[in-house]
Amino acid sequence: MKTILLISPYWKEEHRWMVSSVKLADLWQRRGYRVIAVCMGSSSRVEEVSSTLSVHYRKDFFIPDPWNYGISFGFTSYIRRLIRAEKPDHIVANKILFWTSLCVIPLRLTGHKVVLLTDAFVGMTWWPRGVVPRIGAFLYAHTLGWLIMLSAQRVVTFHPQPERLLRRLGIAKKTQIIPTGIDPTVIDGTQEKKKGNTITYVGRLESIKGVDDFLAAVVPLKKEYPSWKIQVVGWYKEGHPLVEQYQREVVFTGLRTDIGEILSASDIFVMPSHSEGLSNAVMEAMSAACACVVSEVGGNTYLTQNGVSGFHFPAGDREALRAHVARLIDDPAKRTSMGREARKRIDEQFSWEKVGKMYQDFFESL
Repeated sequence: MKTILLISPYWKEEHRWMVSSVKLADLWQRRGYRVIAVCMGSSSRVEEVSSTLSVHYRKDFFIPDPWNYGISFGFTSYIRRLIRAEKPDHIVANKILFWTSLCVIPLRLTGHKVVLLTDAFVGMTWWPRGVVPRIGAFLYAHTLGWLIMLSAQRVVTFHPQPERLLRRLGIAKKTQIIPTGIDPTVIDGTQEKKKGNTITYVGRLESIKGVDDFLAAVVPLKKEYPSWKIQVVGWYKEGHPLVEQYQREVVFTGLRTDIGEILSASDIFVMPSHSEGLSNAVMEAMSAACACVVSEVGGNTYLTQNGVSGFHFPAGDREALRAHVARLIDDPAKRTSMGREARKRIDEQFSWEKVGKMYQDFFESL
């Protein structure tokens, strides 16, 4: 059995989930690989999850929203010790510009080949909210971020990046697209399961996600459509201002593990991000045959076809967001057809059966 060493910013903690890493580790195990994941966390420990998965956490210092950035001193040294002990067949670093991705540079200098996965180029195609964080991201991206990409053996992006940017960075020839995908069999996408009258957002309550736009746009619709329920599913810090402001009109569920069931009982799903990679939440909503309304950023427009399997709106445009949601409330036939097309697109383009074969071929090519 071949081994993949997966370097990830985070794994599974309340406010530090890294869904793509968890999902990819699951997919790779299904394809016959053993996975050793190394990430940052609230404490240093090792979890032997199964015979094919172990997770090594290294304690970090976490800088909260809008930065959402952890620093773990000695992380690269720990990676080197693991490489010597485990001798992995492949070394994969997920995400760029997190502290963990910095290890790609010294690993390259010591002769190790590392594959870099990323759903976005922070400071280039993905931007935090706020002037100071944006300036910091730009400077970080065009210095260390660029060196990380140059140091990688291969670069895999989860959705298309501008070809002109890839050429300017000098990585076009070693970059290819493989989406994370989703296992559609675990989410019920039949229309008969719909219970109706529910608008859902799934994700953390972080500024970059645009939850403030979602609530400001949709909550006023309750006056015209009082039977409709609005819910926000995901982790939030106690006393979050959005919760305090909207808790009478909106259901805030907190962190949940039954996302499939929640989405299968939802009619409309909204992803209002100001920047986004390839959203697992959008893929789950599409798999659950929800009519999706998504901002025109990142992989959102790669996943959904505007007017067919989803509606698009400019990030931050609350009026456009409200208009799309209102139209779907008024037009159940459109909700049904859009949800059906969303599920069809997942089955045909983003299912793990297809994505798993792409990764199998990719690793064999290395």
